[in-house]
Amino acid sequence: MRIRLLICSVFTISFFSMKAQETFLADVNLKTEPTDKIDFNESNISVVFNKKIRTKNQFTNTSEYSNLNVNYEFSEFENLNRFNQFQNKTDYILKASDKTKLKFSLTPMFSFQDNLDWSDFTLLGSFEISQQVNSRTNITIGGARSAIFGAAKFIPIATINYTISDKSMVSVGFPDSKISYSNNIRNTFSLTNSFNGSFYHLDQKSALDYAASKMSLSQMTSAFEYERNVDSNWFLDFKAGYDFNKKYNLTDSENHTVYNFNTGNGYIFGIGIKYKQ
Repeated sequence: MRIRLLICSVFTISFFSMKAQETFLADVNLKTEPTDKIDFNESNISVVFNKKIRTKNQFTNTSEYSNLNVNYEFSEFENLNRFNQFQNKTDYILKASDKTKLKFSLTPMFSFQDNLDWSDFTLLGSFEISQQVNSRTNITIGGARSAIFGAAKFIPIATINYTISDKSMVSVGFPDSKISYSNNIRNTFSLTNSFNGSFYHLDQKSALDYAASKMSLSQMTSAFEYERNVDSNWFLDFKAGYDFNKKYNLTDSENHTVYNFNTGNGYIFGIGIKYKQ
C-alpha cells in the first residue's frame, strides 16, 4: 500500500509540474477486444510534459496508468481477471548537429495483479539516433529494452519517416508504422501497424496449480484511427482494428510458457479524449 501511494504521489507531482509549464497533454482511453472465449477491456490514463532546454534539446516525461480486465467464458481462471500497470517514461532528445538527434529513454514500470511490491518493478529504456536525410526524409535507428513481446527483451528500432505534404506523412519501420492524412485543421486520419504487448507479475497462488509467476500478452495490431479537434485544446480519438498473432500465456520466472490460453485473434475498438496545451 505504501508503494502504491508513493507511485501515485509521484504521478500527481508530475501532473502539476506539467500544468505549471503549460506544455502538456492529458489523455484518457478505453479499449475493448472480444475474442472467441476471452474478452479484454483496458482503460488507460496518461499525462505528458514537454520542455525545451536551451532551445535545441527537449525533455519529455510521460506518466501512465492502465487497468486491464479479462473476462472468461470458463471459471478455472476467473481470479486472473484484473491487472494493473504504472510506468513513468522519461525522454531526453539531444540535438547533436543540424541534421542529427540523439534520443535517450528510461522507463521504470510496476506491473502487477492486485498486490503491489518491489518485485513487480521492471526497468525499460531505449536509445535512438535520428538523421535528417533531406527536407522530406528522416531515418531513425536504435535499440530498446521493451515489453512488446510479452517479456522484457532487447529489440531493434528502425524507422523511415517521409513527409508527403503538409497534410500527409508516412512512417515505415519496426515496431511501429503509420500513414496519416489531415484534410483540414480539425481532422486527422491514420492507418497504423504496431507490435505491442505487456506482462504482469502474478500474486502468489493466483495461477492455481501452474508454476506461473507472470501473465504475458502480445500481438500485432493493425488499425484505422480518427482524431477530431473539437476546439482549440480538446480532441476526440476513435480506433478500430484487428489483432494478429495474439498470444496470451502464463509464464514462469524464465519466461517459459507454462499455460497457453489459445485465445485467438480479435477485433479492437477504442475511444479516447485528449487535452493538449
